[in-house]
Amino acid sequence: MKLPNLFLAAAALATCAQATPAAAPPRDLGLGLSYYRVHELPRDFPASAKGPAGPCVLDLRFATADEPSCAAVAAWIRFNSSAHTPVFVLENPSTSPALVAALPAGSPGLVIVAPRSAKLAADVAVAVSAETDRKAYDAAEKGATLDSLLHDYPEKPRLDEAYLEKEHLSDSEELDDIAERPGPPMPLVDALLQRAVQLHRGLLALKRL
Repeated sequence: MKLPNLFLAAAALATCAQATPAAAPPRDLGLGLSYYRVHELPRDFPASAKGPAGPCVLDLRFATADEPSCAAVAAWIRFNSSAHTPVFVLENPSTSPALVAALPAGSPGLVIVAPRSAKLAADVAVAVSAETDRKAYDAAEKGATLDSLLHDYPEKPRLDEAYLEKEHLSDSEELDDIAERPGPPMPLVDALLQRAVQLHRGLLALKRL
C-alpha cells in the first residue's frame, strides 16, 4: 500500500473512532469472516478491536452518511481490503448515493454485491426483489440470527416409522400421498449476504485466502 494511503486511512480511522466510541463490534460469520452492519455514519463506523478487519462483509444497505464519513469509509476499505482479505460490500438502491459514489471501485479485494434489478455498478449482481431484500434485512434487525438467513431449504421430514406415527398415517398409505402433502414453507433468505458468504467460502476452497 502506498504511504499516503496509510496516512489517509489512519486519519480517517482516528477521526471516526473519536466520533463513535461505542461502535458495534463485528458479528461472526464463521471461518474467519466477520460482518459489520452500518445504519448511519459516522455513528456506526466499522471498528475492530483486533487491528485490521480481515475478510469481512460491510453491509451498507439502507445506510445514510455525511460527506466526511463517506471519505472515511472509502479510506477504511482501502486500508483493510486486499487480495487475501476481501471486503464484500452489500448495497442497494436505498444506500446513500454519496456513499455509493465514494466506494473505491477497483480497489484490490473490494467486491460490491447488489441486487440485479437495481442496476447498480456491482461486481456481483444477485437476483432478489426489493421486497425480499428488505424483509431479510429487517429480520436480522428483529433478532433473527445471520446463520438462519443463509440457508435456502428447510429440512425434509424423514419418512420413517416415527414420522408415520406422528402424522397418524397407516402403513397402507402410499408414499405418493405423503409426497403430495404440503411441505414446510420456504425460509426467508438474505440473498446478498448469502452470496457474499458463498464467495468467501469459494475463495477459501481455492486456497486464495
